Amino acid sequence: MGENTCRRAAERVMNLLELEFARCRVDVFLPEGAARQIVYLHAEREEAKAVWQSLTGPRPILAAISRIDWNRDLSPWPAEKAFRGGEDFAGEAGAHLARLTGQIIPHVERELPAQPVFRGLAGYSLAGLFAVWALYQTDVFDGAASMSGSLWFDGFSQYARERSICRVPRRLYLSLGDREKNTKSQRMAAVERCTLEVARSLEEKGAAPFFENRPGGHFQDVTERIVRGVNYLTVESGG
Repeated sequence: MGENTCRRAAERVMNLLELEFARCRVDVFLPEGAARQIVYLHAEREEAKAVWQSLTGPRPILAAISRIDWNRDLSPWPAEKAFRGGEDFAGEAGAHLARLTGQIIPHVERELPAQPVFRGLAGYSLAGLFAVWALYQTDVFDGAASMSGSLWFDGFSQYARERSICRVPRRLYLSLGDREKNTKSQRMAAVERCTLEVARSLEEKGAAPFFENRPGGHFQDVTERIVRGVNYLTVESGG
């Protein structure tokens, strides 16, 4: 399958549209009624399904992107691995973002009955870093949600301070677990400090990030934290 092609794997069944791309899969969860908000979430299908089922208020369209290499596709530049026995970060987020904005989003939104009036990008951990970093690269997103985002990533807080964002997001959500900073890794222990630094940098650029600490460490209540972020983007944004 070529890089620019997309195969529809299934028709709308039980409000689910499945799309296969050359480098990823996208599961699009569609609400019963008309929806004009869409959130792109990097998450596996079952995790995204759990998020979808837990959303409150009028549900948006949720497009879950999976089957990617997180360390390669979501890291903005090369960096040393975070865990012993893991893999280094390849720094190919730019290529993945180009596929997302140039191929995935157009294909997904051609399948919708109406053009969205709000488009958000959300993610957990490294995908949360990607969601914030994308604001510095493209103006296609109206909002971003970073849950337990890897904003400790080497050099990112300085990058966020020195660079301009492409547009001021309508909604911006940041969250962390209150024990995430209590890790033995010196790099990751800086996550709270770095997240607050990034939030301040975004405020200086005109954004209004909403930040909250949630109970627990990095791997606790993942679905609930993602739900809170997606709800903040869509329930509060109107449209």
